Amino acid sequence: MSFILSAFHFCRAFSHQRMSLAAYCVICCRRIGTSIPPLKSITYWRDIRNIIKFTGSLILGGSLFLTYEILALKKSLTLDTQVVEREKMKSYIYLQTVSLDKRENYGITYQARKELHKAVRNLLATSAKILRGPFADTFSTVDVEDHECAVWLLLRKSQSGDRAARLQAVQEMSETHHWQDYQYRIIAQACDLRTLIGLARSKESDLRFFLPPPPLPSLKEDSSIEEELRQLLASLPQTELDECIQYFTSLALSESSQSLAAQKGGLWCFGGNGLPYAESFGEVPSATVEMFCLEALVKHSEISTHCDKIEANGGLQLLQRLYQLHKDCPKVQRNIMRIIGNMALNEHLHSTIVRSGWVSILAEAMKSQRIMEASHAARTLANLDRETMQEKYQDGVYVLHPQYRTSQPIKADVLFIHGLMGAAFKTWRQQDTEQVLTEKILEDEGRYTTCWPKTWLARDCPALRIISVEYDTSLSDWRTRCPMERKSIAFRSNELLRKLRAAGVGDRPVIWVSHSMGGLLVKKMLLEASKKPEMSAVINNTRGIIFYSVPHHGSHLAEYSVNIRYLLFPSLEVKELSKDSPALKTLQDDFLEFAKDKNFQVLNFVETLPTYIGSMIKLHVVPVESADLGIGDLIPVDVDHLNICKPKKKDAFLYQRTLQFICETLAKDLEN
Repeated sequence: MSFILSAFHFCRAFSHQRMSLAAYCVICCRRIGTSIPPLKSITYWRDIRNIIKFTGSLILGGSLFLTYEILALKKSLTLDTQVVEREKMKSYIYLQTVSLDKRENYGITYQARKELHKAVRNLLATSAKILRGPFADTFSTVDVEDHECAVWLLLRKSQSGDRAARLQAVQEMSETHHWQDYQYRIIAQACDLRTLIGLARSKESDLRFFLPPPPLPSLKEDSSIEEELRQLLASLPQTELDECIQYFTSLALSESSQSLAAQKGGLWCFGGNGLPYAESFGEVPSATVEMFCLEALVKHSEISTHCDKIEANGGLQLLQRLYQLHKDCPKVQRNIMRIIGNMALNEHLHSTIVRSGWVSILAEAMKSQRIMEASHAARTLANLDRETMQEKYQDGVYVLHPQYRTSQPIKADVLFIHGLMGAAFKTWRQQDTEQVLTEKILEDEGRYTTCWPKTWLARDCPALRIISVEYDTSLSDWRTRCPMERKSIAFRSNELLRKLRAAGVGDRPVIWVSHSMGGLLVKKMLLEASKKPEMSAVINNTRGIIFYSVPHHGSHLAEYSVNIRYLLFPSLEVKELSKDSPALKTLQDDFLEFAKDKNFQVLNFVETLPTYIGSMIKLHVVPVESADLGIGDLIPVDVDHLNICKPKKKDAFLYQRTLQFICETLAKDLEN
């Protein structure tokens, strides 16, 4: 039996070294064949049985050992695909902040939310089986965490072929505020253009839905932003522009920063007829040139082919750099917003605007407390949003309400048209008294507002779309900044009428609210619309007009315009304000007959106090007899010309009477 013992020890040594079973059997058989001496048959078969028992046990043990080793090796080399898929979904998401509070992840709230999501998941799975509507491929191959299913379900829903489903998905996303940071980033990187714009136009959206803009390209060597702006302006065609824009563009390209600064108060005052153009700029010469170039780019961006050139030459990135550098200069930022808003009128540029990172900037601006900044962003996003908007808002047409997507049905429009020296926002602010200026610091819109139509009227009448118009304030501002500019009231009225019709004015009932010369524009627009069949909807849906100190019969301003340079500037429009102006008389006679025929509801306000111009001049701009249209109530108010459209507070007579007129005139339309 010595060979058996030696074989046994030999096999144990080899088994520790994980020797193959085949090698072991060969060795054993060889030793058995060479070492067994002749024995009796009984002894021989007994030994054979022992060998078989031992060999069987050895084979079984070796098999188990090898199986264990193989499985252990396989486990060490096998990846958990579920973990890989889960990590892959997170790997490209970066976290801005990480909470150190463990209760946030393991507290009662977290567990309750997880159980709720699990129940929703089970419900969705059951309904999917019943309705034979399987989940997306993502859920058929990846077993994500239960609380993450909602993210991917909403993403899939937001890309549905059903418009109602897409809108609902965006609304649900915007109303979600309990997700982890990386879940917002999943949406930000995986959603499509349509969803991203929808989130930007949703009031409750978390800003984490929007990725930071991509890194901007470096400026060229030995170049500055001022020089880059000049090059961008020089690359644009000089065709399809009026003489005034060509004048400003050529001047911006030819003059240096120093020469522009030296001309401050000189070149831009044409014979004392206008304020210095650079007077509103900063004292830094480069800021003057940048602002001047931006003003010219605004007009270029009104032409579709020029927008293509701006985009192709890196204008979106350059304007973004300038926007970030001038965060403390609202004028620069507003002009940049105007350019982007004009470019957004061209649908083929939408994807480029989104990819350049502008949507995140616009979404943040929409939440600004500054009404002008929010309104410029709202206009641009509305032009980008082709999912819920059919209207397009051209330069100078701003929606004050609603600025976000809303389920509130809009039943009528109220349009605000400012007058000379006015603007779309500042004309309609609350009256500035000493007490109000103190309260203004608190930035409480309940006590002070920089735009009462947006703050007060929107809350009192949420079913209204409120639009404020700003006409050509960028290069003319009703001032003769450009020596070639001579635009009549008729020209401006046609220009505004075209823009308002593109914004959908006339598709629902309309009330016009105007101040000073803005009222003359309204009258001219309505008369012009009555002559054009394509504008008939504007006439048919006009319900009423409010006139704040409108000089229907002329004003003495024209006679004093040479001296009163800080209130009014001599221009073709001012000459038309003369009491003996044939154009003004014809406009009054024609409109009075037209308004009576159409049965327009009219409300007239007129100032009773003189307006102080500086410390030297006092003038009654619109006397009572000139503000009388001939129809409608005429209400004198103890304020001057500038404050006739600026209520002191919300419960003041001026605002309450305006609100009453709007509600009564639109009563039937608002009920339907």
